[in-house]
Amino acid sequence: MGMGHAFSSSLIMWAIRRTSSFARRSQTFSAVTFRAPYTEHIISSSGHVDKALSPEASCGTRLLSRYYSYWHSRPTLNHHYSSVAGTKSSGEEDDDLMDGFSELEDATTDKIQEKSVEDETEDDIVLEPELSEDEENDTTVPEKTQQSKRASSVLFKVIMDSPVGPVPKALDKWLEKGENISRSDVSVAMIEFRKRRMYDKALQMSEWLESRKQLEFTEKDYASRVDLIAKTRGLNAAETYSGKIPESFKTEVVYQTLLANCVQSVNATKAEKVFTKMKELKFPITPFVCNQLLLLYMKTDRKKVHEVLLLMEKENVKPTLLTYRLLIDIKGRNNDISGMEKVVEAMKAEDIDPDIKIQAVLARHYINGGLKEKAKVILQEIEGSDLKDNRWACSVLLPLYASLGSVADVNRVWDVCKSNPQLDECIKAVDAYGKLKKVEEAEAAFDQMSKKFKRIPSRHYAAMLKVYANNKMLSKGKNLVKQMAESGCQIGPLTWDSLVKLYIEAGEVEKADSILRRAAEQNRTKPFFITYMLIMDEYARRGDIHNAEKMFHRMRQDGYVSRLKQYHSLLRTYITAKTPAYGFKERLKADNVFPNKAMAEQLAQVDAFKKTAVSDLLD
Repeated sequence: MGMGHAFSSSLIMWAIRRTSSFARRSQTFSAVTFRAPYTEHIISSSGHVDKALSPEASCGTRLLSRYYSYWHSRPTLNHHYSSVAGTKSSGEEDDDLMDGFSELEDATTDKIQEKSVEDETEDDIVLEPELSEDEENDTTVPEKTQQSKRASSVLFKVIMDSPVGPVPKALDKWLEKGENISRSDVSVAMIEFRKRRMYDKALQMSEWLESRKQLEFTEKDYASRVDLIAKTRGLNAAETYSGKIPESFKTEVVYQTLLANCVQSVNATKAEKVFTKMKELKFPITPFVCNQLLLLYMKTDRKKVHEVLLLMEKENVKPTLLTYRLLIDIKGRNNDISGMEKVVEAMKAEDIDPDIKIQAVLARHYINGGLKEKAKVILQEIEGSDLKDNRWACSVLLPLYASLGSVADVNRVWDVCKSNPQLDECIKAVDAYGKLKKVEEAEAAFDQMSKKFKRIPSRHYAAMLKVYANNKMLSKGKNLVKQMAESGCQIGPLTWDSLVKLYIEAGEVEKADSILRRAAEQNRTKPFFITYMLIMDEYARRGDIHNAEKMFHRMRQDGYVSRLKQYHSLLRTYITAKTPAYGFKERLKADNVFPNKAMAEQLAQVDAFKKTAVSDLLD
């Protein structure tokens, strides 16, 4: 272990230990014990799987570490076809997934982790791994990626030209014409479907390709199938399918894909089970795996972050940009600004400068911590001396200036863009003005986007819907949904989320529940975790135990299990209803959920109701 790495690891460990929540002795993991002996692994810079899945291959992340510079040599489209999961490239949150493995393997894997960093920062949830962002106008995308995005797919066009009816039927007709299928065309089609979150169509295409023996499946094709099944049918179905994969193709990439989806679903039990299996199979401990575990535990049990860092130190796993960003975010969430800055020092000791994503996370936590002057210094660094020359920074600056509450700065940045706006800049402007309660300005940015771009992705409609929901403008929200339907835009989880919020803000939780239930029944793509929680929290506020329990059950059916957040909400329901929650501790134990201090207080409250109920009987 080199001196620089040793210093960096020690400094990171010191920064984490300074936080009282991490200073306590961590509990033994239910499915993973990181202190167990491991075979020493050397992480090869030419490893096939690592190239495909390292989070450092993300389009939006420019690595400065020499250890990961080779990730930028990306494979060409006709070599790979598969997927993992996705997230965003700037400081805010929605996303698409762009891939078909050559693309996805880079953009996706990082995205599932990055998405959560950014989404959680705002909403304390994970939406979908799905989410990588539409990057048509992303100036940070390497040239090779830009070229691949300009490629067209005949296969994709055939499916899209036959939107009604099953995908296999359209492809069978096309095949009957004597057409041939190339792997490169499949790859581009997969990219296009993932960009649009059309995971069900992508899955049907994958199943058709295998059943018609149009492609000789590789490990990445099987991994892609696992990912698509997890997105559309849930983790249980993905696990079942992965068990049926031929043994020779059950390689590291398949398990990493399954692990990524377990993390995206915030299912600690299943993620730890997959990790244990990977350990049994003697797969190397890679940066990707460690970052996934960090991402998981920053959401479920931050005490275990310390264990992951010990694992990295023991296995000599070099911290990556994403590792540092996750740690910075954890410190920021704990309001440990000093600790957050120590992690930045650790980066610089490794000659790694914070990238724009890390700068955005730092700025956001400074803003949340009331340190606006420090935030402004970072925002000025991002902006540079001439914003017109740094046009790429606008989509990052818009939401951050909005968080600062600076209408003037949002106007100034948007003025640079609005004469010829890019798609991502438009959605960031809508979000920023919505956050500032400037509905007319948000509508103007949306209208400008509508005029310039022929087809607007569903997430852009969802952004405008969110503005209407936050301002309780139900009528305008309904009209926008009609506009979406008329434009042929796919209505999926992002739209459902905005619609649910729209009706809840209007006081119509039953209608919101009905919309979500019908959406889940009519589609093979599951709603977001936060969407369920919006409804469940409203039932908790009302003390509606029956419907809260039903929502809890529906979330379990969709794979959203073993999260403190759900149990907190459910307990709030019983507290509001002043009703004892019998057997609740047993439920927690069965789900391997350990109460934190806040939940212990809630449990004490419902226990008090039990005493009252008994005393009433005695009286």
